[in-house]
Amino acid sequence: MAAQHDSAREREIREEQQHLDEVYRRLEEKIHEAEFLMDDASKRAQVGTPGALAERDAQVFRAGVHLNRLNREFEDFLFGRIDLLPGADAERGPDGAYTSIEPAEGAVRPDGSADIAETLHVGRMGVLDADYTPLVIDWRAPAAAPFYRATPVAPGRVVRRRVIRSKGRQVLGVEDDLLRPEVSAGIGGRELSVVGDGALMAVLGRARGHAMRDIVSSIQAEQDMVIRAPAASVTEVEGGPGTGKTAVALHRAAYLLYQDRRRYAGGILVVSPTPLLVSYTEGVLPSLGEEGQVAVRALGSLVEGAEAETYDTPGVARVKGSARMAKVLHRAARAALDAGEVPDVLRVVAFRNRVELDAAELRHVRRQVLGGTAPVNLMRPRARKFLLDALWEKSGAGGRYTDPELAAEAREAFDEDISSEDEFIAFLDAWWPELTPRGVLASLADGENLARIAGVPVRSARSGPGRSGGGRSGARGSRSRGHRLLEPGEASAVAASLRRLDAHGHGPLSVHDVALLDELRVLLGPPPKPLRRETEPSPEEVLQQLTGLDELTTAADRDPTARRDRAERQTEERTDYAHVIVDEAQDLTPMQWRMVGRRGRHATWTVVGDPAQSSWPDTREAAEARTEALGARPRRRFELTVNYRNPAEIAELADRVLALAMPGMAPPKAVRSTGLRPRFAAVRGELSAAVREEAERALAEVDGTVGVIVPMHRRDEAREWLAGLGDRVVTLGSLEAKGLEYDATLVVSPAGIAGTARAEYDPDEANDENDADEAGGGGRAGAGTGAGLRVLYVALTRATQRLTVLSGEQDLPDADGVPELLRD
Repeated sequence: MAAQHDSAREREIREEQQHLDEVYRRLEEKIHEAEFLMDDASKRAQVGTPGALAERDAQVFRAGVHLNRLNREFEDFLFGRIDLLPGADAERGPDGAYTSIEPAEGAVRPDGSADIAETLHVGRMGVLDADYTPLVIDWRAPAAAPFYRATPVAPGRVVRRRVIRSKGRQVLGVEDDLLRPEVSAGIGGRELSVVGDGALMAVLGRARGHAMRDIVSSIQAEQDMVIRAPAASVTEVEGGPGTGKTAVALHRAAYLLYQDRRRYAGGILVVSPTPLLVSYTEGVLPSLGEEGQVAVRALGSLVEGAEAETYDTPGVARVKGSARMAKVLHRAARAALDAGEVPDVLRVVAFRNRVELDAAELRHVRRQVLGGTAPVNLMRPRARKFLLDALWEKSGAGGRYTDPELAAEAREAFDEDISSEDEFIAFLDAWWPELTPRGVLASLADGENLARIAGVPVRSARSGPGRSGGGRSGARGSRSRGHRLLEPGEASAVAASLRRLDAHGHGPLSVHDVALLDELRVLLGPPPKPLRRETEPSPEEVLQQLTGLDELTTAADRDPTARRDRAERQTEERTDYAHVIVDEAQDLTPMQWRMVGRRGRHATWTVVGDPAQSSWPDTREAAEARTEALGARPRRRFELTVNYRNPAEIAELADRVLALAMPGMAPPKAVRSTGLRPRFAAVRGELSAAVREEAERALAEVDGTVGVIVPMHRRDEAREWLAGLGDRVVTLGSLEAKGLEYDATLVVSPAGIAGTARAEYDPDEANDENDADEAGGGGRAGAGTGAGLRVLYVALTRATQRLTVLSGEQDLPDADGVPELLRD
């Protein structure tokens, strides 16, 4: 019987190999066609008209993109097959496949037999033969949907679904799901064979590497519903650990481009919480045949020229992420005009007399200017105008003219004369300086300055750590700037965290600092650009045009002015996209939602997250910011309910923590069991030696990757503990684990991760009650540890095969090494 089964498997593999060979022969023909097009296009360079050159450039680009795509060798270019009953209608779609979803009446005979009417192979892109018959259907095409959506309960026309495993040009194996077991179907004069242990289980059992695989061969029905959902408005997706949220989000980006490439030519932005998750997922879209029009960015990389390199303590992160900071920064943008040595008198000579504006008059002018709504830097022309108005009025010249035309001419000459004087220009530069987001952010490192801006009495601010103020801003007594936005301890902690920046705002930034920079970018605006004088082409540009060295360009390319304009546009940050996908949306702070929202003002959205994994403590404030960012767009909601990552044994342990963190929330259901219970161990000596020993044990037990998750403050020293173990071991802090998965996971000090062990957090925070926070370590006793428990829940759900929990003394382990937090 086994030999017969092996024979059937070999026969089916041989059949799929023959089809794959035919597909690759056709691909080689298409590659030759693309190469011919490129060669033909290059010959058009001999035609000197701008139109011919532009046509040539467009053809080379299209052919090059097509050739690049055809030349890609994927591990499983062709990965699926469905065998279908006759359809209710005989209409064909643009990909050559029949469009019918349901079988025709009488497709299954009364005796239960049936004939397979159509076989479709599903792959990463569509391939037609010379007669336009489909050899491969693109996985995003409507005809491929039954491959993902058909189930034994609702099979439609699908009798058999097959996953094909291949590497390069060789078929390695097949795994079948029989969706209509009651039907005796025939194909090619023989009975339909079913081989393998099930497609999904075969995929889930594969070892993990350092990069996320696409799930294109194993997408399940509820995931496919999300991927193919219409793009209009906002698509919201919730799902617990292991439900494939991140993979679904990336596949949705590829699907949207396939469905409406013209609409999404404006680009798709995928926002990930950490650089680790970006590097883990960056290969998925190219493997799906999509790159270039999708930007995958970490939250700390969304602002051009800024990159998050460090972490804030939880208490500081809570303040910087709060919506209150938007008001703080609004005040700071205006207060920065008073920083440094600001002149308090303006003197000019007009009509042979000296005209002067004193400090009180200048303050009045400034209040008038700031009454506008434009960004601060863009108010400079307004400031210039109001100063000239005040000088004209002070000079009394307006009363000398009764003729309006003469008065207008005099005023025009007055403005021209005064505004061109070096003294006036120097005054305006000092009185209304050009402000930069980094410079304003750095000014908040002055504790007294930040206290005044935030409405904290300076006397209170002095009780905490703070840099003494300098310049005019430090000499204004204890008067506050309106109602209090921050508490004294909060202002002190934020100011202290910003002292890692120099006076110009350069230095290590946190992910929360990046959101503040983006807010300041909007509040300040770019400085007004001076009018650019038209210049003659440089000698080098003239030489290029005369010698033809720059011939492979369009006429617009050879215009030096146009070339400079294009270079400037390319260096400007892109801040508006056609579609925005937010991954792990539950972790975005209010300030981060404001930052992301600006990049999708005219976009459609896909928002993916899980409240049970949120590390942000104030969920209400974050929900309000999310609503503001998404606007009044209609919402479409989906829920992913199946955990494909964790075996049931690991999921059971994680669910205990979920019950503590969010009582009443239903966890996703694990679909497989390995019989391997989580391992518990307690530190008996040095923590470093225990962590290394357990990591080595995990390496010996699995073929893939091992993730070692530690409290955030220990991540750097943990990397030193594990040095030399090879690249299969990845060490990361608890807040960096979101979205990642490993074959084996070692979770170190669950109490430290959850924040129930105060000693496990930054000792510098121990005496600052305002810095205590439960997210990722450190929390006051009895202060509610929901966010910290949710971080621990994330850490416990990263493993696909084995989980080890290593407890220290603060975890209060029992005789079996089980920490107090994880006991029944």
